[in-house]
Amino acid sequence: HPSRAIVARYARGRDYHHVITEKLDALAQRLEHLAGRPFRRRAYVDTGPLLERELAVRAGLGWFGRNTMLIHPRRGSYFFLGVLLTDLALQPSPPFTEDHCGTCRNCLDACPTGALLGYDDDCAPVMDATLCISYLTIELKGPIPVELRPAIGNRVYGCDICQEVCPWNERFSSPAAEPAYSPRTELDNPSLIDLATRLLEMSGKAFLRKYRDSPVSRARRNGLLRNVCVALGNWGAAEAIPVLERAAADRSELVREHARWALERIGAESEGSDLPPPVLPRGRPRTAETGCESPLRADSD
Repeated sequence: HPSRAIVARYARGRDYHHVITEKLDALAQRLEHLAGRPFRRRAYVDTGPLLERELAVRAGLGWFGRNTMLIHPRRGSYFFLGVLLTDLALQPSPPFTEDHCGTCRNCLDACPTGALLGYDDDCAPVMDATLCISYLTIELKGPIPVELRPAIGNRVYGCDICQEVCPWNERFSSPAAEPAYSPRTELDNPSLIDLATRLLEMSGKAFLRKYRDSPVSRARRNGLLRNVCVALGNWGAAEAIPVLERAAADRSELVREHARWALERIGAESEGSDLPPPVLPRGRPRTAETGCESPLRADSD
């Protein structure tokens, strides 16, 4: 429902950086036991200058889908990647060399901002990261471009759309067995009004203390509240006005500006004005894909 906040699946539980690092440490200890000696090692989980997805393809774990995600042929794309560097002499796995997306364009057609651009001349999937809702709601520290705000809908942290429509996830996805990834109650589709109220009552330091073991800490208090204001404006209900008026007086100019935008949007809707559709700036024309398709699909045997 548009009155509820959507947080990306990976961010609803404990921070995966911490969880995977602990598992990599346990793996290293097991390898030391099997090797019968200590060895040099270093673990990375989005924490160093490594191309984890490229390494995963070379390790035979899957292929790059049109949504630029790594897709495993028996798990889909809902998983985390971690890297353990070691000086042990290990037998390498063969690389994954097939593309199983076929002619499917579900992710390209579903992306609200047109961030997915198809294949380049080398048949590699391309995206404009500056249009991606995950970038806009997490990594972008300043104002969200006005023309992109309506497309965000009620997504306040990250976006899963290009994975939700993927046939490989429809076929293989399942609830996470790891207890650490169980959703926190306040991040599991909470009321936008309740979430905004809680954030308005928090300082930046209090926010970081509360969410120190959660991925949403990356957005910081002002960034997450900015996103919630946009979502409230997109909801368009009059009952959102009181909390938005509070946000319009917030100490953060970033929050104030997005709250004012949301109030204007709700006012325009209540007056029956036709809101112009969002104009989505595309980074480049979508490339021709002739010759890049594989006949294999998720429903292939």
